[in-house]
Amino acid sequence: MPAFVEVDHIDRVFDLPNGGHYIALKNVDLKIRQGEFVSLIGHSGCGKSTLLNIIAGLDQPTVGGVVLEGRQVRQPGPDRMVVFQHYSLLPWLTVRQNIALAVDKVMKNLPAAERRSIVEHHINLVGLRPAADKKPGQLSGGMKQRVAIARALSIRPKVLLLDEPFGALDALTRGNLQEQLMQICQESQITCVMVTHDVDEALLLSDRIVMLTNGPEAHIGQIIDVPIPRPRQRMEVVKHPSYYALRNEMIYFLNQQKRAKKRAAQKVVAIARHGLEKINLELGLIPLTDCAPLAVAKEKGLFAKYGLEEVTLNREPSWKAIADGVVSGRLDGAMMVAGMPLALTLGMGDKSPVPMVTGMVLSRNGDAITLDRDIYDQGVRSLPDLKAMINRTADKVHTFGMVHPASMQNLLLRYWLASGGIDPDQDVNLAVIPPAQMVSNLIANSIDGYCVGEPWNARAVYENLGVVIASTLELWSGHPEKVLGLREDWVNQYPQTTIALVKALIEACEYCDDRRNRQEILEILCRPEYVGTDPAYTRMGFLDPYNKGTGEEAKMHYRFNQFYVEHSTCPTRAEGLWILTQLARWGMTPFPKNWVEVLERNRRLDIYGEAARQLGLPDAKPDHDPFQLFDGMVFDPNDPIGYLNRFTIHRPLRIEEIILDATASPSA
Repeated sequence: MPAFVEVDHIDRVFDLPNGGHYIALKNVDLKIRQGEFVSLIGHSGCGKSTLLNIIAGLDQPTVGGVVLEGRQVRQPGPDRMVVFQHYSLLPWLTVRQNIALAVDKVMKNLPAAERRSIVEHHINLVGLRPAADKKPGQLSGGMKQRVAIARALSIRPKVLLLDEPFGALDALTRGNLQEQLMQICQESQITCVMVTHDVDEALLLSDRIVMLTNGPEAHIGQIIDVPIPRPRQRMEVVKHPSYYALRNEMIYFLNQQKRAKKRAAQKVVAIARHGLEKINLELGLIPLTDCAPLAVAKEKGLFAKYGLEEVTLNREPSWKAIADGVVSGRLDGAMMVAGMPLALTLGMGDKSPVPMVTGMVLSRNGDAITLDRDIYDQGVRSLPDLKAMINRTADKVHTFGMVHPASMQNLLLRYWLASGGIDPDQDVNLAVIPPAQMVSNLIANSIDGYCVGEPWNARAVYENLGVVIASTLELWSGHPEKVLGLREDWVNQYPQTTIALVKALIEACEYCDDRRNRQEILEILCRPEYVGTDPAYTRMGFLDPYNKGTGEEAKMHYRFNQFYVEHSTCPTRAEGLWILTQLARWGMTPFPKNWVEVLERNRRLDIYGEAARQLGLPDAKPDHDPFQLFDGMVFDPNDPIGYLNRFTIHRPLRIEEIILDATASPSA
């Protein structure tokens, strides 16, 4: 279905008096559906109003364009009406006359009686019948804004554009007017784009929230879908299980931009030392126990030890934000779920392929499959029990959470379900949920269980909300879990910096696997800038015996969180190949005919090996040995297609050659 409004890769560049240029917006790309309410949010100077003016036709982009219903927007028009913060009413005209001014101008071909009827209808629509003959000087701020909204709606625009329309109003008036606008837009199916600074207002009104980065060169940093059903009531919105998670995600983004603005103000030109091309890095992480290597490298001075003088760790809200941050260049690199660099390289989700490098493995194992305590209490103790329950309740959709399609959580959950005869696409529903939101969704009964990293399984057990039915250590002992993900062109531009980064993180992984350090690391992880959770349950598996919540004695698993031992940090190609088979098994990507090339470019063992050698460590480990998971089915890295063909539950297999950008090759 084509977009109703399409903002097509626009730039807006302003000329400066000194002959220079200011790039306000850079490569903004947005598609808006008919009837959708979209809010633009970001700090002052991020180009929100500039973007709104371009959609309105009041300003023109330097590059790109705006298309409304298949026609390019070149100038203002009555199909797009703007409501500004400061009303813009003519002071010598009454409420009725201000509205009639627009109707008479745009609808002059209609009979006078019909135009009068439209005016009176919109006076009633915004509840201004008693003030219809008053002039703006006799009205309150809220009433003036209602006149402005009525005037905008009266000419039946296709798109209503709102530039902080409630910013100057008191809280009570603002709340009443927000609810009135929401009702009008819902009933009339009007497409709205609103600029606001108010996160609560955005959550109340919006279907999607578009968050812009700081200028110059502001761009879309993140888009949040608001899954709160309509019609909405303010108190019901606040009670929705996703409300505070969404609100926190927005505030986190804005705080992140605030820190970026502060850093930019203090920025000085760095002269690279220690032979490195770049010494100031921005790295992304997700609040999980296995972000430990990044936290340790920062807190123990290991980045600085290897010449990386300023490394900022950005606590991201989701794996999608991690991927977007690295692809866009906002982040130099990031902790990623194991399959993400390969998925980005292959262009999973109909995206353009972005060649990526898996620099090293940051952690192994560390995940678990948790079931809702109520399901466990109904007698589900094993995979056959789960299949029997699903068969008994065929009229119910059973939903399980996982964190990202390319994550080991998704791939191993699918593998586990399919091994028990449960088709993960037909018999159950798998939903993408950020790790920190798993428990709240379990409480809200939105899901029946999930597969996630710690401490979110431990929290469910600790609060008696869930039971761990299997850990991924039991499914595939030593599986890659989190990796260092870097864009290939970044690695080629900064090879010595990449080696220094890998060296720092290998040493951090070694520190993490010395159990004498685990208590200190736990205290670091529980700080708000990292995981920010209660040590009482964060300890489980990381430092203490692993309690599944089944009533059995908790067991100590020294490899539950594995960072360094057994050559853990090496990003082997065989493990990458297994991931490729599973992405293809479930139809998420084709299996690359040129899988050798894909793995050679993704698994840059030349860089990993150089870093390891400089540390006096072995630089590789066996990469072609067959291995097997819990079900005993052997994976032979020399026969991936044969492996795929042995599965009884799978999607139709596609084999395609993946064309990667030659300019980003290692030899470029």
